[in-house]
Amino acid sequence: MKITETEKLTNLYISCSRPDNLFEEKYINTRRKEHRLFEDWEVQYLPIVSKMHPHHKEWLVRKRSCQRLMKYLEAQKRSLQILEIGCGNGWLSQQLSAIPGSKVIGSDINLMELQQAVRVFSKNSKLKFVYGDIRSGMLDDMNFDVIIFASSIQYFPTLEEILFVSLSHLNPNGEIHILDSPIYREQQIESAKYRSREYFTSIGSPEMSNLYFHHSYGQLSPFNYKLLTNPNSLANRLFLKIPFPWICIRNV
Repeated sequence: MKITETEKLTNLYISCSRPDNLFEEKYINTRRKEHRLFEDWEVQYLPIVSKMHPHHKEWLVRKRSCQRLMKYLEAQKRSLQILEIGCGNGWLSQQLSAIPGSKVIGSDINLMELQQAVRVFSKNSKLKFVYGDIRSGMLDDMNFDVIIFASSIQYFPTLEEILFVSLSHLNPNGEIHILDSPIYREQQIESAKYRSREYFTSIGSPEMSNLYFHHSYGQLSPFNYKLLTNPNSLANRLFLKIPFPWICIRNV
């Protein structure tokens, strides 16, 4: 692993090529306005939140998608090296580390939330965190069985670029999983961009419109992908009620 500096917090590693902190500043300010930042004790219990929390329904969705992902991975009945890209405060990485035989790295360019992840989950020997951008080459000597983007793919400007970089870090027959993020049909992109601009402006963070990206199914065409959850299917609308696709890309 191309890591040259270690935080005093035991399991946070800092890449030698640190990201620009401009994104983090704008992102954290927006998260604060949205009431999406948690106290340490709250992170311990995620994805469970109080029924009084303003995003309680959203976390019910994330809980269901987490449970389905873990069931899917556990069914492989093998040791898994897992990388979560855009792990934030680390709650999902912590959940994934409970899979028997798994070892998990959570990476992000958001240092504040990564430091929180380390504080909360520092006793978990199966879990490490890395501050940096995978596109910088910081993990060039590491491969994984599973790479996960959970509610994070929308912060990468080019879907094809980040997926090709991720594929280069997959073991044979490894998988990339994208979940809890919107993916659009091509004809939906412009209206989705408009809604995002209106939303970010309404909460006083118009600059986030330039840091939040809208990806389409068409951009997935170069990859060997499968929809494990189709938000438009009748079964999902009646029973699961998960609003986002679960996309699996295999390295074959």
